[in-house]
Amino acid sequence: MKKKQLAAEAEELKPYFMKEVGTHFDDFVTNLIERSVSLDSGGCALTSFSVLGGENNHRAKDLRAPPEHGKIFVVRRSLLDELFEVDHIRTIYHMFIALLILFILSTLVVDYIDEGRLVLEFNLISYAFGQLPIVIWTWWAMFLSTLSVPYFLFQHWARGYSKSSHPVFHSVFHGLLIMVFQIGILGFGPLYVVLTYILPPASRSIVVFEQIRLIMKVHSFVRENVPRVLNSAKEKSGTVPVPTVNQYLYFLFAPTLIYRDSYPRTPTVRWGYVAMQFAQVFGCLFYMNYAFERLCAPLFRNIKQEPFSARVLVLCVFNSILPGVLGLLLTFFAFLHCWLNAFAEMLRFGDRMFYKDWWNSTSYSNYYRTWNVVVHDWLYYYAYKDFLWFFTKRFKSAAMLAVFAVSAVVHEYILAVTLNFFYPVLFILFMFFGMAFNFIVNDSRKRPIWNVMMWTSLFAGQGVIVCFYCQEWYARQHCPLKNPTFLDYIRPRSWTCHYVF
Repeated sequence: MKKKQLAAEAEELKPYFMKEVGTHFDDFVTNLIERSVSLDSGGCALTSFSVLGGENNHRAKDLRAPPEHGKIFVVRRSLLDELFEVDHIRTIYHMFIALLILFILSTLVVDYIDEGRLVLEFNLISYAFGQLPIVIWTWWAMFLSTLSVPYFLFQHWARGYSKSSHPVFHSVFHGLLIMVFQIGILGFGPLYVVLTYILPPASRSIVVFEQIRLIMKVHSFVRENVPRVLNSAKEKSGTVPVPTVNQYLYFLFAPTLIYRDSYPRTPTVRWGYVAMQFAQVFGCLFYMNYAFERLCAPLFRNIKQEPFSARVLVLCVFNSILPGVLGLLLTFFAFLHCWLNAFAEMLRFGDRMFYKDWWNSTSYSNYYRTWNVVVHDWLYYYAYKDFLWFFTKRFKSAAMLAVFAVSAVVHEYILAVTLNFFYPVLFILFMFFGMAFNFIVNDSRKRPIWNVMMWTSLFAGQGVIVCFYCQEWYARQHCPLKNPTFLDYIRPRSWTCHYVF
């Protein structure tokens, strides 16, 4: 009897014990890696994490150095690659594959019943990714100009700075030229192509995402290297620290937005792994196609048959939650895991921490930090910390507000250009509700109920986004205007579509 009781108690304590051991082991390994990196970079420890540091020690695994030292890059795998080695987690992955199979079977059965044929059509994908040749030459123009112009301007400025009799004027002149390139060529150039050739949504999104990525890359390259040149001139060094073209070229393709002359590298390229990641990207693309065809298109196709009302809106939001959540998870998996890992593997880029365990977040502040680490690092070092450096550290709330504003504007810009209309639903959700949740549901919330609340609000937000933007898209298809004015592009058409048609 006692043996059974002891076994039951041991089984009950097992998950707590494993959790504690796992936490302390992770923190120990993280601390060890961080200290070795800091010793390599100068012999002094960059952080002071303790293995037995108490409640706040779970943040040790963030591997964030003080801002003056910048981001630390170390060889590490993506979290999902580690989790997929656990059978229980991999089963969830298999469940999503099973759901995709059911979507495909549903499409086949419906086509056979309605039209008497078994044919899988990809009209939505072929439409969304139309005019790809224009997208390709636009990308080449953006890439080649980014490879040549900023590098040439920076090199010319760096080598002439210490020799110039007016270094301030020399710096301002080259800074203005880089700003003209960023705004004029990378800013308005791709936008002109998108609007002139009337590209479909997915093709537009490729151009816009690459435009923003290259702008952020150029800013990081200049921001990281200018202080090195200034310090070299101050110390009257004989050599000017200008990166090589190969270093800059590698950075343009590397899955990071933080420039370094070199990054930790893996010894070999696993081409089978690369092929698997790209196959999963295409799988997610087809997944989205079937989800949209089965869940979204029937819901919004007949928008003109019923006037806009509170009842229609509420039903629309709740019916849009499932496709919205599927879109969120598929976007995360396809881009932040598969796409970035594929390029990291091809480039032997060692640091694969493109995201953290955002799904375990009990606060929105932690969710924002862990959902997209690549973009968050750029915003943290070049927006948030530079704002504090410029306006002193007393304005932390203002710095956070500025980061939210920049992020909200860029997100809304992407959607406005991709969908060809301005409907600031995402901006309002991001700027007002998102920022409010960031302050209210902060890092002090640790109980599991807050994780439930985070997921509930995330689901509801996805439903709102899918509902409003899909309603507006279909309204503009069904209710076109003969001679639209500028106000017609920013006035919601879905509010009056029933009466106009």
